[in-house]
Amino acid sequence: MIAIVVVNWKNYNDTKDCLKSLYLSNNTSFSIIVIDNESKEESAFKLKESFPQITILPQETNLGFTEASNIGIKYGLNLGAEYIMLLNNDTVVPKNFLIPLLTTLRSNCQIAAVQPKIMFADNPNKIWSGGGIYYSLIASTTTIGYDQIDTEKYCKQKYLDWLTGCCILIKAEIISEVGLLNNHFFAYYEDVDWSLRIRKLGYLLAYNPSIPIYHKAGASSKTENKSADGFLSPFVHFLNIRNHIFLIRLHAKGFNAINAHVFLLLKIISYGLYFILKGRKKKLKMLLDGFLKGYLTQL
Repeated sequence: MIAIVVVNWKNYNDTKDCLKSLYLSNNTSFSIIVIDNESKEESAFKLKESFPQITILPQETNLGFTEASNIGIKYGLNLGAEYIMLLNNDTVVPKNFLIPLLTTLRSNCQIAAVQPKIMFADNPNKIWSGGGIYYSLIASTTTIGYDQIDTEKYCKQKYLDWLTGCCILIKAEIISEVGLLNNHFFAYYEDVDWSLRIRKLGYLLAYNPSIPIYHKAGASSKTENKSADGFLSPFVHFLNIRNHIFLIRLHAKGFNAINAHVFLLLKIISYGLYFILKGRKKKLKMLLDGFLKGYLTQL
């Protein structure tokens, strides 16, 4: 059995679309666990009314992606699930999308987890994620194929450095060994940290692009109306900088750590200058707060 963990935060319509697509996907047996961050009684009731099969776990506050996902993961493990899937609530999945992912996991005992190819929902010919690359020399990451037109080179199965938490299917036994997501991250880079921890145990992370899913990118991090600080929430910049520092502190050692801190300092300076030129005071403040919290937080 697969336990599919979906985190909702004030986004009923996208979550509804995601759950509807799951129940239309004609997949193997699964249970859906919805963690409703900063839950409102009306929206939680609407979700349960529309999808009586789901388990919904309301939370009084916004626990972020990591802690909310961990609640769902633990619930799924207690159900006796053989596999756990993390799936963003702003995704839509096609029929039978789980079958190739399960096939990959069952093909090799060393494969711990797998992700599909993920396309932009509003531009389904363009890739949102074809997997992740980790540059250990500077403890930085990139997403394969991001914003590129889909071509043959993104259609080959392979092993990856890290998997995106947007959609990851992992063996339950691996979670028992590697542990849960690191709650310090709240959101962003937690999937990279989890992936690196899994790989350090000697396991493989796989990419199976045969049945893509579709992502409404940025649904929880962008505002509908442009402010003086743009569309992207200033809090995202706080998380981006702070969590990148967390990643360096946890995974970069020796010469690589020196390189990574220098690279990050240059990144902060470039962002800071851009925000000053654009007059984005809130983002500049969040950038500096993220820098301080990244180094002062005890991990």
